[in-house]
Amino acid sequence: MKNLQEPSKPRPGSPEDERAHGSALAKSMAVLDLVATEGRPLGLVEVTERLGLSKPTVHRIMRQLEDEGLLRREPLRDRYSVGPRLCTLSINALASAVQGGAVHAVLADLVGRIGETCNIGVLDRMEVVYVDRVECDWPLRLQLAPNSRVPAHCTANGKLMLAFLDGRTREKLIAGMALTRFTENTITGPDRLEEDCQSIRRDDYAVNDQEFHLGLIGLAVPIRNGGGRVIAGLAMHSPLPRLDIDGLRDHLPALREAAARMESALKEDCGEG
Repeated sequence: MKNLQEPSKPRPGSPEDERAHGSALAKSMAVLDLVATEGRPLGLVEVTERLGLSKPTVHRIMRQLEDEGLLRREPLRDRYSVGPRLCTLSINALASAVQGGAVHAVLADLVGRIGETCNIGVLDRMEVVYVDRVECDWPLRLQLAPNSRVPAHCTANGKLMLAFLDGRTREKLIAGMALTRFTENTITGPDRLEEDCQSIRRDDYAVNDQEFHLGLIGLAVPIRNGGGRVIAGLAMHSPLPRLDIDGLRDHLPALREAAARMESALKEDCGEG
């Protein structure tokens, strides 16, 4: 009687294994997905080992993605991170998922409950982009439209998004920031900003105490994807005559509850539910 043996798995990087990974598009998407979700720059060898593709194949894909602006290469370390075009695509994709859908409804409901302007923001290098925003009815408010950009180092949403980056990525990004002073409260030193980021990671929220505009304060909480990675921030802001910092923190439970509802809505929209 013949011995029945389990078919052997193809050796990683072999032609059989490459065929199992599918088309060139599927391989490119696998590389993009790995780099985008890892949260830190990845080298050729690590991507090859993680995906089980041959080194020449991965090298060719990564160079093509770099040429298209989807990946960015660090010449000194020969590692790859998310490129500017991929950042723009991800921002547009999130804005499309948020605006006019269930997430926007949660945002509008939150503004109705707390009576202050709220927004959803994502990090794009050294700035925060508002992918959605709902204004309050008060005549005294800072009015900004969706797709507006503000500095990351002096806003609640910006500091929140910086805080949840990989440590090495955050260090490199902060080192390249001008850290422009807008008010006497603006953080202008890299070490001080890093300290603030560590506190934000511990507390799971960020505060802006008149760091961008005098008389304007803000509070932000994270919005996470199904894997627990912070993909956006939910923030509120108010002029000081209406609220102080303690008053802002009183709304922390409402913001966290709204962020949880947004996470559930995004999971459903992305087919993760």
